[in-house]
Amino acid sequence: MTITFQFLLLLFCSLIKSSSSKTTLPIGSSLSVQDDSDFITSPDNTFTCGFYGFQTNAYWFAIWFTNSKDRTVVWTANRNTPVNGRGSKVTFQGNGAMVLTDVDGMVVWETNTTSSDVKKAVLQDSGNLVLENDQGKILWQSFDYPTDTLLPSQTLTKSKSLISALRKGTFESGYFSLSYNSINVLTMIYDGPEISSVYWPSPDPGFNVWIYGRTSYNSSRIAVFNNLGVFSSSDRWQFGASDMGFGIKRRLTMDHDGNLRIYSLNESTRLWSISRQALAKPCDVHGVCGRNGICIHGENPECSCPPGYEWSNPTDLTQGCKPTFNKTCDNSTRFGFLGLPHTDYYGFDLNYSSPISFEACRDICLGDCSCEAFSYRLTGEGLCFTKSALFNGFQSPNFPGTIYLKVPRGIEKTGFVPILASSKPTCVDTTIMVGSPFMYASLMNKKVKWVYLYSFALAVGVVEALIILLGWWLFNGKNELLVNLEYGYHMISNHFRGFSYQELVKATQDFKVEIGRGGSGAVYKGILEDERVVAVKRLGDVSGGEFSAEVSTIGQINHMNLVRMWGYCSEKKHRLIVYEYVENLSLDKRLFSSSFLQWKERFKVAIGIAKGLAYLHHECLEWVIHCDVKPENILLDHAFEPKIADFGLAKLFERGGQSSEFTRVRGTKGYMAPEWAHNLPITAKVDVYGYGVVVLELVKGIRLSSMIAHEGEEEESELTRFVKITKRIIQEGNELCIEEIIDPRLGGLYSKHQAAKLVEIGLSCVEEDRNKRPTMDSVVQVLIDCEYEEGN
Repeated sequence: MTITFQFLLLLFCSLIKSSSSKTTLPIGSSLSVQDDSDFITSPDNTFTCGFYGFQTNAYWFAIWFTNSKDRTVVWTANRNTPVNGRGSKVTFQGNGAMVLTDVDGMVVWETNTTSSDVKKAVLQDSGNLVLENDQGKILWQSFDYPTDTLLPSQTLTKSKSLISALRKGTFESGYFSLSYNSINVLTMIYDGPEISSVYWPSPDPGFNVWIYGRTSYNSSRIAVFNNLGVFSSSDRWQFGASDMGFGIKRRLTMDHDGNLRIYSLNESTRLWSISRQALAKPCDVHGVCGRNGICIHGENPECSCPPGYEWSNPTDLTQGCKPTFNKTCDNSTRFGFLGLPHTDYYGFDLNYSSPISFEACRDICLGDCSCEAFSYRLTGEGLCFTKSALFNGFQSPNFPGTIYLKVPRGIEKTGFVPILASSKPTCVDTTIMVGSPFMYASLMNKKVKWVYLYSFALAVGVVEALIILLGWWLFNGKNELLVNLEYGYHMISNHFRGFSYQELVKATQDFKVEIGRGGSGAVYKGILEDERVVAVKRLGDVSGGEFSAEVSTIGQINHMNLVRMWGYCSEKKHRLIVYEYVENLSLDKRLFSSSFLQWKERFKVAIGIAKGLAYLHHECLEWVIHCDVKPENILLDHAFEPKIADFGLAKLFERGGQSSEFTRVRGTKGYMAPEWAHNLPITAKVDVYGYGVVVLELVKGIRLSSMIAHEGEEEESELTRFVKITKRIIQEGNELCIEEIIDPRLGGLYSKHQAAKLVEIGLSCVEEDRNKRPTMDSVVQVLIDCEYEEGN
């Protein structure tokens, strides 16, 4: 009898509870933060939508997994603005908008729906909160506004991104995100208070998306996480759960530590387990340990401060480490170096040199006040990287190099033997100071030394066996292997390198064929010994001390819309740069001549230039401003794909001081932004201005930089006149007549929609106020959308 009564009581309580939950929210109703039972559930009870309390008097309007033990949140409306636990509510207003208000009535969040067609809010079994009309048509959905999580059947497109939480167990937006970049490749990026750095896919200069089976040749930019547990992207990347199959509740989350993970729910324990993560090595994530911090690879990766440093905030390791000494550039200061084996800091390379000795590498850092450390690797030949800042630090037993931290004399730490040197290069004891016993105790362990000895002996035996097998293979007529080895050798030798002056004299036949000339120097055609056709630029007044460092940095930049740099020469007074040869002349020769470009090629050129500049401004490891964007610096290959030339050279000609601002004007009249004349700091917006002029010239087919004069009026440029007239037409509310603007040589064979879009972009790019100009990243997105719409 008692058991029956208890059963009936439980049944009654469950019925009361189920009757208080709703699967829809009709127009005119609301949800209150003070009513714990006031929420919406999905029909299958997988998801719940309502107020989620996490901290004292802090609530979020959120969607969470109903049956997970910790009620895992997958979406929040007011992610960075929690509301009060009293008086806050979500109201489904009569105008069709869902509005979240705080206790004081202030609107914290609302949907962008103000239509009488909206009739109800529904939480679907997929976890998608939707606003529908009477016919069930979706007019708004939470799936279009993801936070850090993607659910099965939810898509990620060009306008969306997954942004991590700031810390574990919080909702506030963090610094890691997953989104598409300007070349249509899905990337993960750290965008913190001090730096911004792409860390996946590999940001190395030699990275090629094709190596990893990816492609940038797509314009859809869409990814979906399906019910099987597979995340697929339009750039051909796939990422699947280890327990693939139907019937398992999963989520894809951009975690607070910067890793992308698929989680699967165990129905019996109601706990989540990781069924796949994108990065096998957590230390590959940038920014996790902050400035100066080092992420130590291992079974349980952790952050550590290098010797001579301490945590900036022991409760938040992402804030990094601070030195326990004062950094100074006083000439009387004597410097030493702390050597940390198997350690490096990614990026911020001041200089790259190879081949080079350890002593020469050290002296480069000693002679540069801005150098904080240098990385040295001896892998056949010495590789030297001097560092201007210490971010993205990592330590791995597989890393072949050592980082040497620059510290002033007087640093005395247990376990360190400092190397001392004056700020001016002198003869110095080259004994290396090793890191702390905590980080490197294993290196001093005798047992480990025996393991290395045995491993070395085994490796020698394996190499001998391979040599015997290789000899047998060769003597049995397998000459194809020799061909492959020779090809591999050429591939290696063809990478960026230094050339002797005599090599380039021979290649250009003593600079016989001049193919171009500009403010930075003349360009000559040449043929290298390996039969590559190249363009050799002879530079004018360039500082020899800065030249090798800057050119080495520029040589690491690689993008299909940037002219590839193969190497350089720096001998005595000679400063030359070796580029790939681009065969179809420069844009000015194909736009302002009788052999003019057709519309399809012009629009292709506009997109390509935008992509190249966007890469330099937003994705390049060394932020680069071109400062001289003009048709003469846009080269066209055999398929009329544009390649920007002379990027990065501004640094070589503007070394007048320590500030980041340029010291003298660089550019070409007609393409120079007003900042130059007004003596304002030079930013990437000067390139946006030059791009705007080029785009308008692509539309009109004439030079807009030429000057014209009218009776009784001062002389003005074609550009000024064009912008003035076009803006007046738009301001007066009249429709812009593209036929009166477009190049008449096209004979009407062009896309009106694309032409109008280029004019719109061009006008916004040449705004007098640089703050009104768009970024190149946003220009790329607009043009790709325009191209896609035209194709459909």
